[in-house]
Amino acid sequence: METHWRSVLIISIWILVANAAVNESTLRRHRFEYGFLNGSLELTTEVISADGRGKEGSAIQSPHEHHLTRSSVIFGLTKAANESNVSPSCHAHLKQVRRGILSRQPWAMKVLDASGTKPSGFVFGQNYWLGSRDGCEGVRRPVGITLSRNYERVMHYSILTQSAPFGMDYRVIYMRHRSPWQVEIKVMSEQVLHIGLCLPSSCGSEEVKQLARDYVAGDSFAEDDMFDMKPEVLYMKDLQLSERFYQRLTFRLVVAAILVTGALMLCAQQVRVSKRADEPDPGLAPVESELWQALDTLLKWQPFQSFVSCFDVANNWRKISAMRENQPGEIPILNGLRSVCAIWILIFHVVWYMYFTVHNKTVLISYAEQVFFQYVSTAPLLVDVFFTISGFLQTYNFLRNEKQLEAVRRNGLWGNVKLFGKLLFHRYLRLGPLYLVVMGSVDLAFAYIGDVSVFHINERFDELCPQHWWRNLLFIQNLFDHREMCANWSWSLACDMQFFLLANIVLFIYAKHPKLAKAITLTGLMSTITWSYGIGIAKKFEFSFDSTYATGTQIYTSPFVRILPYIVGAIAAWYYQEQRFQVSELSERRIRRWWHFSLKVFVGCIYSTVKRDLGHLITISLFVLGRALFSLTVCWMIVGSASGTGVWWSRLLEAKVFQHLNRLSYGIYLLNPLVIALVYSLTSTSSAVDPFLLSVICCGFTIIVYLASIAFSLAFELPYSNLSGLLLKGKPKTS
Repeated sequence: METHWRSVLIISIWILVANAAVNESTLRRHRFEYGFLNGSLELTTEVISADGRGKEGSAIQSPHEHHLTRSSVIFGLTKAANESNVSPSCHAHLKQVRRGILSRQPWAMKVLDASGTKPSGFVFGQNYWLGSRDGCEGVRRPVGITLSRNYERVMHYSILTQSAPFGMDYRVIYMRHRSPWQVEIKVMSEQVLHIGLCLPSSCGSEEVKQLARDYVAGDSFAEDDMFDMKPEVLYMKDLQLSERFYQRLTFRLVVAAILVTGALMLCAQQVRVSKRADEPDPGLAPVESELWQALDTLLKWQPFQSFVSCFDVANNWRKISAMRENQPGEIPILNGLRSVCAIWILIFHVVWYMYFTVHNKTVLISYAEQVFFQYVSTAPLLVDVFFTISGFLQTYNFLRNEKQLEAVRRNGLWGNVKLFGKLLFHRYLRLGPLYLVVMGSVDLAFAYIGDVSVFHINERFDELCPQHWWRNLLFIQNLFDHREMCANWSWSLACDMQFFLLANIVLFIYAKHPKLAKAITLTGLMSTITWSYGIGIAKKFEFSFDSTYATGTQIYTSPFVRILPYIVGAIAAWYYQEQRFQVSELSERRIRRWWHFSLKVFVGCIYSTVKRDLGHLITISLFVLGRALFSLTVCWMIVGSASGTGVWWSRLLEAKVFQHLNRLSYGIYLLNPLVIALVYSLTSTSSAVDPFLLSVICCGFTIIVYLASIAFSLAFELPYSNLSGLLLKGKPKTS
């Protein structure tokens, strides 16, 4: 009996010990699965050590580790790190990130979640594996959000409160891939992967780049296996503004221009106050310092007072906003044509710069080839409207100015050279200041976004402008490769200045030798047509976007090709002014037909590129002859409006509101690419193109550019236009 009870006691003790062991095992598993997720760090080094082994040294590998190594770039970098390729502190922190992810610590899970992985849509251009910049910020410090504990949540609260035990930064690494499984549009370098990573601050850029090279060179990068990417590491950004930004020469020049212009505006305001009728001559406000007394004396000096008055903001605003009845001799439709075309080209630039930030580029291009969106994709044709108007007005105003014509006929060679130089100086004075300030702003803006934008910037104007600024200064940038231009949208301004010079030379010749000038003009017309055909056939020009971009230097920005509408406009002005062509002699019914026919031709030219895979000869014929016909329709609109005729839609273009927009059209033209590129580049993630959203974005950009144009025109355009008028007439321009 005693032996029996002893056996029962031994069995009971054995069962209790076994139950205790099971309970401890269960508790340990519970603590592993749930304790870490709520902030417990006590088992981290116990369960998984730095080399992935357990306490006894037996190989313990998380079932997720192999998958993470191949699918997650940040985890792959932690595996690639060792003492030989990174610093000791970087190596220790990366290993801690790896251990934290495998043990599912809240801060490390946020690191994993904030770092980019391959999203869907790669085939159609999704190269933005940006992760979450805000998510990485949530690793550095607790997320500022209050949640009530009164409600049950399945979430782990530590993902809001737990921070990394060391500094973390969001950075972006850029890799060029060569995957045949992505549509290659051939418009700049679109095949660049943007991979956002939440990395320890202790890891330097060169260290991370080397880790990335080691990672993609091995067999760990799963996407390379499937999509044949063959990635090449280009560079990395820490998204911090460098000290070099403030040391740039353009930074000092732009700041100086703003300060000087602001000071002149203040002086102009003081001059205005001093001329009030109720205060005959109060001078400046009461002053005590010698500096203010000297300024008071200077402002009473009439020549300086006249100069400063050109910067009067109130007067300049009245000129910009004035809307009055159209005067005899004016061509009111020009206001509407310029304004509408400026906004139209702005919308095109919204779509063009969107191309570099959307992750479905192929879809965006496919929209541009659809019939409904042709009015956007062919908007660059509208530049010919401005060239036609410039050619018409240059010739029309020259031939109407009898005093100037007589002076040209009377002058000798040296006298005409001086007159020519005077005309060139005043044109440069009107166009140059705003243009140069915008050029400096472009250099600064692209230096800024080059440092802080998550996107790879294809057009580094901050590198091109310091090298090629003199080309822009001389208005000859369009004579060089379009990929080397500073502010490349200014090519049309360079063309316009060159055409102005050539037109003045021909007009000076016309004043003395009309037949020679006519022969030169017709020769120029035939030459540009022949040149365009030759270049188009040699380059196998097509209307596809990749062909248009590839032939940009030879065709799109070439003055030898783009002068055609300018010549057409000049010939139309000569015929209208010299031959006394009178639209009013036609019957009212025929006039209406010509107006409506011109609109149909105008729209037909806009939609002529809906078929983009035509033969080379047909394509270049459409390009050359279509542009000539397009310019002729614009000439009819100008001549018809100058003659006082019109129909309902032409009357809309003659509305008073376009007088205001027309005065801002130069600012809108120069500023809209800068504003659009800057706003797009400062977004933190890519987006998908959507027609409805695009219409809203276009409205927003139109308002922003409109307001920016007012500010820049008041500061850097209208004052110098006033100064030009002051030098020509002895007083500031008033109309």
